[in-house]
Amino acid sequence: MRKLLTTLCVFICIAARSQTLYFPPLVGNTWDTVAPSSLGWCTERIDSLYNYLEQQNSKAFIVLKDGKIALEKYFGSFTQDSLWYWASAGKTITSYLIGKAQEQGYLSIQDTSSKYLGAGWTGCTRPQEDSITIRHQLTMSTGLNDGVPDNHCTLPSCLQYLAPVASRWAYHNAPYTLLEKVITQATGQGINVYTQSALKTRTGITGLWATVGYDNVYYSKPRSMARFGLFIQNKCIWNNDTLLHDSVYIHDMLNTSQQLNYAYGYLWWLNGKGSYMVPTSQVIIPGSYAPAAPADMFAAIGKNGQIVSIAPSKGLVVVRMGDADEGEVPFLLCDNIWQRLNYVMCNSAPRNTYTFIGTGNWNNTLNWSNGLVPPAVLPAGDQIVIYPLLNGECVLNVNQTISTGAGLFVVADKKLKVTGNLVVQ
Repeated sequence: MRKLLTTLCVFICIAARSQTLYFPPLVGNTWDTVAPSSLGWCTERIDSLYNYLEQQNSKAFIVLKDGKIALEKYFGSFTQDSLWYWASAGKTITSYLIGKAQEQGYLSIQDTSSKYLGAGWTGCTRPQEDSITIRHQLTMSTGLNDGVPDNHCTLPSCLQYLAPVASRWAYHNAPYTLLEKVITQATGQGINVYTQSALKTRTGITGLWATVGYDNVYYSKPRSMARFGLFIQNKCIWNNDTLLHDSVYIHDMLNTSQQLNYAYGYLWWLNGKGSYMVPTSQVIIPGSYAPAAPADMFAAIGKNGQIVSIAPSKGLVVVRMGDADEGEVPFLLCDNIWQRLNYVMCNSAPRNTYTFIGTGNWNNTLNWSNGLVPPAVLPAGDQIVIYPLLNGECVLNVNQTISTGAGLFVVADKKLKVTGNLVVQ
């Protein structure tokens, strides 16, 4: 079908097909599998994926296809029943728990954090402190200084004012960590008790929170991490049991939460948003943090490569536990896993991303990152990102076709003007 789009701001993404998901029993180790060969995957390539994962000091790797286990591999002495830490991937459990507590009437994310943490929980003035809400903690936009010597420190002396709330995005662990106290004060329950009733009992997830230094860290078996991914993939419904009915909260949790870092929801990392930011930096980076992954992928990502990566359009949940030395939020590892998984799925051609960063005409090579202009017919798997710097404008002055399975993304508040033809198949 031909579509001529002449709006200034456009967002186009090829819609995902729906799937019927399988859910394992709540108790026991029974979990249906699906043979990779039955999915049309190139099974002779699986060992190359496992070899890469082993080189990256992986402990466990699971791929669910529509809920069933397509791939499952453990490395060294690690087994299906071994426990491992989630690191910052556990932030996404907290995100869900906040939504559940709000639905139960214990709190509102618009509440000031001081309501639950008490006056003086920061080193700010009282007006500065009272401007911080639970939502700011969820979105990493508290305005507190993440450049202190230890940004995990939750003492008031470590929580200093830097900027007005919602004016600055920064990956700051301490304000996030204090969400545990928000939950426990609001509900009157310990964090493990509340997690048990709000999540674990009705999903079969096991594990527990433990205090490590200033941090609250979740530990579980690998399949519990996979259960959580499947639960979130199905919009907080386990089988036919809806644990969180608040569809608005779920939508906001898994979509851009502020106009600073488009790739961040409520503690979830979002792919395919046109740009992203990284911890300790204020630089906005054009493109996707995992270009090899589907544009609709979102992920829980923690230090040393604890990953729950969910791609609804593909019906996939990808889980990796291990000890890779790639920093606090290892985007490169996440992307490399997707590159190799694509190869296993017989899609060996890498995804190409074309990013418009200049101003003016589409067919001017100087306007494109690395001088790479997209082909007139963009093939499936490739994507175009419109990200004119400063107040620039992208003018599509030629014919451009977006094939089924390809994507065109215009970063929020950026301009695309169509004077030629834009065809979306």
